[in-house]
This record gives sequence, C-alpha cells and structure tokens, in this order.
Amino acid sequence: MNFETLDPQAVLTATEEAGFIPTGEFTQLNSYENRVFHIRCEDHPDIIAKFYRPGRWDKSAIQDEHDFLLELKNEELPAVAPLVLQGQKTILDFKKFHVGFFPRVLGRLPQELLNEERVQVGRLLAQLHNIGARKVATSRAQLNASYSGGWQTLDMLQSWITPEIRDRYSEAAETILQALEDLQPEDEFIRIHGDAHRGNLLHNGKSFFIVDFDDFCNGPVIQDFWMLLSGDQEYEDEEKAFFVKGYEELREFPDHQWDWVPLYRGLRIISYAGWIAKRWEDPSFPRIFPDFNSYRYWAEEAEALEKLAWNLGQRANI
Repeated sequence: MNFETLDPQAVLTATEEAGFIPTGEFTQLNSYENRVFHIRCEDHPDIIAKFYRPGRWDKSAIQDEHDFLLELKNEELPAVAPLVLQGQKTILDFKKFHVGFFPRVLGRLPQELLNEERVQVGRLLAQLHNIGARKVATSRAQLNASYSGGWQTLDMLQSWITPEIRDRYSEAAETILQALEDLQPEDEFIRIHGDAHRGNLLHNGKSFFIVDFDDFCNGPVIQDFWMLLSGDQEYEDEEKAFFVKGYEELREFPDHQWDWVPLYRGLRIISYAGWIAKRWEDPSFPRIFPDFNSYRYWAEEAEALEKLAWNLGQRANI
C-alpha cells in the first residue's frame, strides 16, 4: 500500500479497526508530511484521522507527542488531544502505518496578531511550557545542531545546492551550526511545540489554541516565540514586550534567549531545505516546491544564511 496514494478503502478500514463506524464520507485535508482525513461517523462526532509518514517518527516518539497532548488536555489547556481508543491506546497500528484519531475542532487563523492577542498567546505558551518543563520527551528530538540531521543534512544538501552558490551557502551554514553547537543550549531545554507559527495558531471565538504538534521536541522556550513575530523590524520590540507580558503572568521569561533567534532561524532554513530534499521522491513535493532545484532558490537561501551569519559576527565583535 502506497503512502502517497492511500486509497479510500484503507482509510475507512482503519477507522473501523479503531472502533468507529464511518458513514463512508471523508475528505483529505492539506498536509505535506502526513496524510490527514476528515471523516464522518455514524456513532461519533466528526473525527480527524492522521496517518503518520512511515520512517519519520517511530511509535515511541508519536506516543510522546500524544502523551504531552493528553497532559495539556488534563490541565484544561485548549489543545487537540488524541482520542483514546480501545485498550486505552491512542495509536492504531494499521498495516505499515501508525494512525492517530483526533476530534475535529473549528477555529480561524489569525491574519495578524493585535497586541492584546499577543498577551493572550504569551499566557497560553507559559501554560504549555509550565507543563512541558515537568519532564523530558525521551523519544523526541533535541533542538540543537544535530536537529533534523544538522551537519549530516548540510552534507546531504551539497548535491542539491546550485554549484555557483554551494560555497557561500556552506560557509554561512557552517558558521551558524558551529555557533549553535558552541552555545550548548540543552541545559535550558524543555518540551515545546517546536513549530509555533501563525498557521498553527487558531482562535475558536473564545481563546487561542495551538495545533499540529508533529514537530514537538525538547528545545528552548524561544523556539515557540520567534516565528510568531511579524518580521516588521520597526515594531519587533513592541511585539516581544506584549508576548513576554502575557508569559510572565505565569512563568519567568528567559530574555537572554532572544539572542539565540538568529541561530534557530538558520537551523530552520537548513533543516527545511533538508526536509524537502528527503521528500523529493514523494510526487507532491516537486509540485509544491517547483523552484527547489533552481538557482534563485539557493541564492535566496544563501543570502538569508549569510545575513544571519554576519549578524552573529557583528555581535561577537561588540
């Protein structure tokens, strides 16, 4: 059975094996990494079935994600926790796939965040991190220079980077990865969302909640903040202040971690390119990222890394 083209019968059979009675009506939802379906059931409100991509996370890593979501739910945080199936398990082993089932929730994506909403999001992240700090996720990744392969990913990308750009890209990437390795930030790692951008932030009319914990990992608090910034340098300090205001109602904010943002921006650029390269045989990826093999793509990526590496050098000279 092919993961890229899961057939309807397989989706419905897996749903039945999980203990639900599907009506036969379902819709595939947008997801690059996994295969996700909205399914109508006769005996249950609509559910979401998530077929995890084979080979990305092993079962114990998926279980770490599910356990964390259940912790959040038990603490009454607005989180979409997996449904508990027969035998008190949350993962169905179906053929070669691990499958999780979730309640369907509705919410709107914020086009932009107002300052009052930044306070609310800061408060939500403090609640999440208070729970995340209780223990480590033993089977999840560490957000350090080895994340998503780190140095190995950079080596792998050499055959993908346009030759004229390769030296520039590699030199800047090596500077960033080495700086992150020298930092040794692991002492401050807790369980975090790991991919907290506005696309994973929804509002249900009463409060914000965060979805898609697929990149859930052990990492620094700042990782769950920097992608929520608008990118407008003129208002960046103001935005930070409102996020921190809400956060510090419930938890002390590590202000020094703002200095780590260039390192984690760079790590994301490298790991994101590696992710695309590793998934290139999936027929959907060449369609979604048609410029990936182009000179323009690698020139823009190299320029972004060079700016980050240059800023690191400037800071070191201050």
